Amino acid sequence: MEVKIGIQNVGREIVLETAMDAEAVAKIVAEAVSKGTELRLTDEKGRQIIVPGNVLGYVEIGAEEARRVGFGVL
Repeated sequence: MEVKIGIQNVGREIVLETAMDAEAVAKIVAEAVSKGTELRLTDEKGRQIIVPGNVLGYVEIGAEEARRVGFGVL
């Protein structure tokens, strides 16, 4: 699933692919914002992304959908 993280006063967003489901990501984000702690997410390659919770602008959680393969008609 794709997750986009916007940070206050920063023009670029952080984009990562994670194996976590939308519910788990939303829970981690809500906890980081409410407690003011850091947001820690791990991408599919095992890298950790750490963002201070107090500078989060937005977090966009992509829809869970299987990737399509091929050149068929949509």
